[in-house]
This record gives sequence, C-alpha cells and structure tokens, in this order.
Amino acid sequence: MLSAPKDHLGWPFFEPRHRELAAQADAFGFEIGHKDHANVDQACRSLVTALGQAGLTRHCVPAAFGGIADELDSRSLCLIRETLAFHDGLADFAFIMQGLGTGPISLEGSLAQRQAVLPKVARGDWIAAFALTEPEAGSDVAAITCDAKRSGDTYLLTGEKTWISNGGIADVYCVFARTGEAPGVRGLSAFVVYPDMEGFEIAERLEVLAPHPLARIRLSQCKVSAANLIGKPGEGFKLAMRSLDIFRASVAAAALGFARRAFAEAAQRATARRMFGCSLADMQITQSKLADMATAIDAAALLTYRAAWQRDVQHVATTKEAAMAKLTATESAQQVIDAAVQMFGAEGLRAGSITERLYREIRALRIYEGASEVQKLIIAREVLKPFQGKLKV
Repeated sequence: MLSAPKDHLGWPFFEPRHRELAAQADAFGFEIGHKDHANVDQACRSLVTALGQAGLTRHCVPAAFGGIADELDSRSLCLIRETLAFHDGLADFAFIMQGLGTGPISLEGSLAQRQAVLPKVARGDWIAAFALTEPEAGSDVAAITCDAKRSGDTYLLTGEKTWISNGGIADVYCVFARTGEAPGVRGLSAFVVYPDMEGFEIAERLEVLAPHPLARIRLSQCKVSAANLIGKPGEGFKLAMRSLDIFRASVAAAALGFARRAFAEAAQRATARRMFGCSLADMQITQSKLADMATAIDAAALLTYRAAWQRDVQHVATTKEAAMAKLTATESAQQVIDAAVQMFGAEGLRAGSITERLYREIRALRIYEGASEVQKLIIAREVLKPFQGKLKV
C-alpha cells in the first residue's frame, strides 16, 4: 500500500503536533485499507466507531467536551481529511461529518446541548448530521422554507431537507428552519433534532456516484423543545455560515488527498508500464503531464493550508481564502484524477479500481458546501470590498 506524502509537512504552516497527527491518521488509513462499501450504512457506522477508538473524532469537538483542542483546529481537520481521503473516501466522509454535523452545537450550543451530544460524537458513539439543504434551497440559503412555529415551550418544524449526509443513520441532526424574525436569511434558526422525535421521517434514501449515506428528510409538525434551539432565534444563517467557514478549507484538503493518491498511482504506473520500447515515464508527453499534476497539487495545498493557518494562528476571517482553496483544490483534483485515469488507459476505467473510485469520489466535492461557481462569487465579492464606494462615475 502507498503511504500518504509527507514532504509538505515541513512547511511553516505546521507545528510538531500536526506532523504527529498526520502520521497517526496515515497509520489509521493503513490499518483500515479500502474495504468493500457495498453496505454503505454499515461501513459508515463501522468507520465512525473505528475513528472514535483511534481518537481522531476528538478533533471534531472542543476539549471541554471530549475533544483535543480548546477550539476546533483547522489545520488538524485538514491534515486528517487529506490523509484519510488518500486512503479511503468514505473514511474521510465519516470523520468530517462528526465535526460539521455538530459545528453549530460546538459554536453556540447551550451547556446542556453540548454535554448531551459532543462527548458521544467525540467517542464515535453517535453519528451527526447537518440538515441545511432543501429541494429548492441549496446554495441559496435564503430560499429555505422549512417552517418552525413556536407553540409554548415547543417548536413545530414542518418541511423537507434533502441531500443530507448521514441521513437515515445519524443519531443527532442540526436542522435549520425559518422562525420568521425577519425576511430572508435573518429569519432562520438552528435546532438540535433527534430522529425519534414525533414528526421526523426519512422520506427517501438517495444514491450517488460514490456511495455515501444520504437522505431526504420530511418534518411533519416535528415537535422540538424550545430548549433545543441552538443559540438565539434568527441567527441560524450566521451559525450555518460560521460552521461552513470552519470546514470549507477541509473540503479542499479532502480533494488534495484524492489528487495525491491519483498522482502516486499515476507515477507508479508511468514507471512500470512499457510502451514502444520504453516506459511511459521516459516519454516527454508523460513527463509534461506529471509536472502539471504535481504543480497543481502543490498550488492547491499552499492555498488550503494558508487558509487553515490564517484561521488558527491569525484568528481572522478566511471567507475569501477558504473559497479560493476549495475552488482551486477541487477543480485541480478533478483534472489530476482525470489525467491519472488517462495514463492507466482501459485499466483506469475498470470498476473497483483505485482510479475509477477516485474519479467518482472527486465529483461531488465540486458541488457540496458551495459549488465552484458559488466560490467564484464569494471570491469576487470579497476582493471587490476594498473598492466599493471608491469608484466615481
């Protein structure tokens, strides 16, 4: 088996603890290998348990509730995702959803909410889910129609959520619904919802290119205690965006993991495969392609860990930097993996092969947590801010 690359760990973005963590995640990846995920629900549950036993899910919650660091460390999240993705895409998915699924609780949850949920998630005993997307509200969060009406000490949630990761197997959901304090995004709130609550239903399980547990959820006057409101009413959008800002750079890191694995496989193939009396690696056209792949990977890695370092060390907003990282890393990874498939020829298309698996795994990353087109809008908005109001007609 191939080991995850370590050269970039010498960059000044990292501390000794990060290098130790990368080695720990790589050892975990070697141990689990890539198993058959035909039963994706069972595989995901097993991976969450294993990640908990290995102590990796402790990086998804604050130290006060079973985690490692006082606050979530973006560089740690990125390194774990990159390394797990190098070995197995579902392991990466299982890991990060523990953090994203409980991000709002870690940020603004009450003490009771944090005590009830976070230690179980840190141990891998519970599986978490983040329920924001709706059939007509993906990138446009302001279009959310899921309704939350206050009735005494209870909220009644009515509506649908879709493409919910861990839908159908999660033990706890962070659900965003419209409480109506103001129009648009200012009237959204977040709630802790459990699947055994009255009115909660898994309406449909969804299948995608790379198997992951996904579902459409129906809420029919789902009764949620007012004590399950996360933070203040009407601040759900801010909470969702703060959560996504923490984890968006880690999407870039997962893309890096996929790209690095594709490059390693392609380089091995190029040196071993002989054609026309020489190896593929001896051909200038192959060398040119490998150079493009390696350069794209390093460029994406620098953007990714710049964003993570700025958030962790400089404690500044990294909306622009994380968007740049996600856009560059996911688009570059798609190109790197496509090039690897091409280098393998027909073997690269064989069902179950590493290149075929990577080809399916990477596609979703260009869409979820903000499609590439949305990242461009975010970047443009941020870079134009210093010029707003200064231009004269």
